[in-house]
Amino acid sequence: MKKIIAPVVLGLLLGSGVAHAEIEAIVDRHCQACHDAGLAGAPKMDDADNWAPRIATGVDAMTQTVISGKGAMPPKGTCFNCTDDQLRAAVEVMISRLK
Repeated sequence: MKKIIAPVVLGLLLGSGVAHAEIEAIVDRHCQACHDAGLAGAPKMDDADNWAPRIATGVDAMTQTVISGKGAMPPKGTCFNCTDDQLRAAVEVMISRLK
């Protein structure tokens, strides 16, 4: 499934006018540390089973969770200057990075 998602995500990013490198930098700077370590209950990037129910809700629902925040994650996941489109693209990149 990951092999299919990555090109689709890249296509969506390119089609939306959101620069892929910019989104990768947002994920690296604002998302990766907590999700790599599982800080404060954040789903870890090496636990695809834990992400499955979240992914099943859809990218729109996941993006809304990021925008409003959840638990210890503040609204916009600390990327307070990010647009909703950038956050959606960041969610898509996070999904494509799952191990």
